[in-house]
Amino acid sequence: MKELPLTVRRSIELLGVMLVAAILILGRDIIMPVIMAFFISIMLLPIYRFLRRHKIPESISIILPILFVLIFIAGIVWFFSAQIGILVDDFPQIKQNVANHLQSLKEWIKEISGVEITKQEDFIKTKSDDLLAMGGRAASGAAVTLSGVFVFVGLLPIYIYLILFYKDILLRFTFMWFKTHDHPKVKEVVFETESIIKSYLVGLLIQITYMTILLGGLLMLFGIKHALLIGVIFAILNLIPYVGALIGNVIGVLLTLTSSTELWPVLTVLGVIAAVQFLDNNILMPRIVGSKVKINALFSILGVLIGGAIAGVSGMFLSLPIIAVLKIIFDRTESFKQWGVLLGDERPSKSPMSFPKFRKKSLVHTKSGVIDKE
Repeated sequence: MKELPLTVRRSIELLGVMLVAAILILGRDIIMPVIMAFFISIMLLPIYRFLRRHKIPESISIILPILFVLIFIAGIVWFFSAQIGILVDDFPQIKQNVANHLQSLKEWIKEISGVEITKQEDFIKTKSDDLLAMGGRAASGAAVTLSGVFVFVGLLPIYIYLILFYKDILLRFTFMWFKTHDHPKVKEVVFETESIIKSYLVGLLIQITYMTILLGGLLMLFGIKHALLIGVIFAILNLIPYVGALIGNVIGVLLTLTSSTELWPVLTVLGVIAAVQFLDNNILMPRIVGSKVKINALFSILGVLIGGAIAGVSGMFLSLPIIAVLKIIFDRTESFKQWGVLLGDERPSKSPMSFPKFRKKSLVHTKSGVIDKE
């Protein structure tokens, strides 16, 4: 069979990328829960295998790990409900603090711009009315989104159960896509994918725990109100690479402003978050996850943004493990090795432009004319 020209192959690859992106966008409500369930299923495999080794029936060996996950999620929901109850109890004080901060802000704007406070209040009232009108129009959309979340959470345990129950069929389907002599490579990819996903997800659970304890504990020592809530929110948002930490800082500052009329608690919160994040990024997380698959920062950020555009928060959270799995596959496929190089952070020791065949030839003038010389 005649091999396709290189330009045709590359064009087919790019069309394939566009087709996959289109499928993800159109079917994100179906695909994202399945991908999330797939990753959680891999994380639960050690528990499932442990139960099976102790002669526990297969159905019970699948249901018990799923119950652990549901209990964990229920615990998080209970914690946030309790913390929101505390915020509601403090609402009169929060309202007064917000009013004080707004008054200080109005006076500051008057000093630097000369705009009278009454004009600022009229402007704020007009914009508030516009926002309320927009909120009314968006209410139906919010209801649809909320129902989508409930469907997502409701389908997740079902998908996890079915993926674990039919895992051998899925593996057989995967191996049948390839010729027999390629099966050792396929087996290697399966094992490494399982290892990477387990280390990544378990590492994230450990990260949530120690960041909540470190951040919440330190803020408590400094006397910051709602310290534990700030710690949990930041730890969970930090699971979203790059973007989550920024949002966590903003929410931490806003919660601190609503509970205090002074500036030093805000500076304390920012300082503690910066210290804990530095410790997490440079010492703790690299040792805990220990992933052999390295993704360069450029495509990590692009992956997070594209994942968010396609599937919202779940897409942002799943972007890095999906890219890591793709890199494992690309690195072991001859026709897609260049994509693995693009995603990785293994920088070449010297520029490819310095290779002899890429060097620009210089012109040498002689009596007989001009000749090329490297």
